[in-house]
Amino acid sequence: MGYLSKLSRIGPKLIGYKLAKHRLAKVPMPINFTYSITHACQSLCKTCNIGLLYRENPKLTQDELKLDEIEKIFKSIGPGHIYFFNISGGEPFLRKEIPEIVRLALRHLKPAIIHSPTNALMPDIIAQRVEAIMGIIEEEAPGTHFTIKPSFDAVGEKHDVIRGVKGNFDRLLKTIEKLKDVQKRHPNLYIGLGTVISNFSIDHLPETAEYVRKLNVDSYISEIAEQRSEMSNTDDPITPSAERYAEAIQYFKNETRKELKNKPLLSRLTMSMRLVYYDLVVQILKKEKQVIPCYGGITNAHMNSYGDIWPCAILAYSKNMGNLRDFDYDFRKLWQDHVTSAEVRKYIHERKCHCPLANQSYSNILMSPKSMLKSIRHILFN
Repeated sequence: MGYLSKLSRIGPKLIGYKLAKHRLAKVPMPINFTYSITHACQSLCKTCNIGLLYRENPKLTQDELKLDEIEKIFKSIGPGHIYFFNISGGEPFLRKEIPEIVRLALRHLKPAIIHSPTNALMPDIIAQRVEAIMGIIEEEAPGTHFTIKPSFDAVGEKHDVIRGVKGNFDRLLKTIEKLKDVQKRHPNLYIGLGTVISNFSIDHLPETAEYVRKLNVDSYISEIAEQRSEMSNTDDPITPSAERYAEAIQYFKNETRKELKNKPLLSRLTMSMRLVYYDLVVQILKKEKQVIPCYGGITNAHMNSYGDIWPCAILAYSKNMGNLRDFDYDFRKLWQDHVTSAEVRKYIHERKCHCPLANQSYSNILMSPKSMLKSIRHILFN
C-alpha cells in the first residue's frame, strides 16, 4: 500500500473519533501508536529520570514484553488502523530485538510511518540496527518510511551536560555520519534532529539551530520539555515560561515559513501543522488549560515496555488504562470495553489535564476544524 493511499484511510476515522469523544460510539482503533520498547537508557538527562532509575535498578528490563507477546498484541489491533508507529524508550536501540519488533509492526499493523528517537550514544550499533530495519522494510513493506531523530539539545559540551554523558556530542555527530551512509543505500530512511526546549537548552537555542542547519539533515524540529509521569520528572522545573518559549520558538517559525514554499503538498501540510503547534504551546503555557479538545486515549495510544496502555506519556502511570497481559493480549478488549479506559477518557474530556505534548497535539490539531483552517492558511499565504 502506497504512502498516500495509507494517508487516505485517516479521513473516514475522524468522524468515529468525534463520536467516541462524546461517548456516542465505540472508540475506533488509534491512528497513532507509541510503544516504549525498553526501560533501559544510558543517559542521565536533566529533563528525564528514566536513565537514573535504570542505573539504580537494571532489573527493570527483566519483565519487558517478549516478541511472542508483542506479536499477539499487534495481531489483536490488526492492519489498516495505525498510521504512525512510534518506537520509544528508554533508548530504543539498546533493545537488540528492535529490527524484529519493526518486522512484527509491518506484518500486523502495516503503518505508513515508523519513527524512533535515539540518544546517539552507540553510533555503530545504531547504524547496524537501522540497516537491519531498512532491509526488513524493503522486504515486508517497501512503501513504509522510517524516520530516526537523534536528540540534539546544544553544541559541544553543553549538550553533554544536558544529556548527562561526557562525549555524547562527539558520538552524536558520528551517529549522524553513519546514518547518512545507511541512507545512501536506503532512500526510505529519513534523518531528522530534535531539540527539547527546556530551561537548560533555551539560552543556547540560536547557536544550536545554526549548527544543525549546516549538518544537512532531512528535518529539524523541536518540542518543549514537559513534566511527564512516564519520565518520573513531574516535580522537576524543566519547562520554560510561555514568554521565554514564544521568543525562542520564533526562529523555528521563521525557518518553517521559508521552507514551506518549496516543499511538496504533503510536506507543506505537515509543516503548516507544526506552525499551529508552536502557537498552541504558547497558549497552553499561558492559560494552563486545554486550548483545543484533547483526544488522548482516542486517536493515540501509548504502550510501555511491560504492556501497560496509557492515553499519553504525560498521564502515563497516573492514568494507566490497564495491562494487556491481564486481557490475554487483546488490545481491542482493553481499549474499547474496559471500564478504566472509559474513566480515563472521561477525565481527559472534562479537561482535568492539559499539556503541550507534541505527539498528541498534532492529532488534536487534526481533529480541530479551527486549527486545521489555520494550517491551510499557512499553506496558502506563507
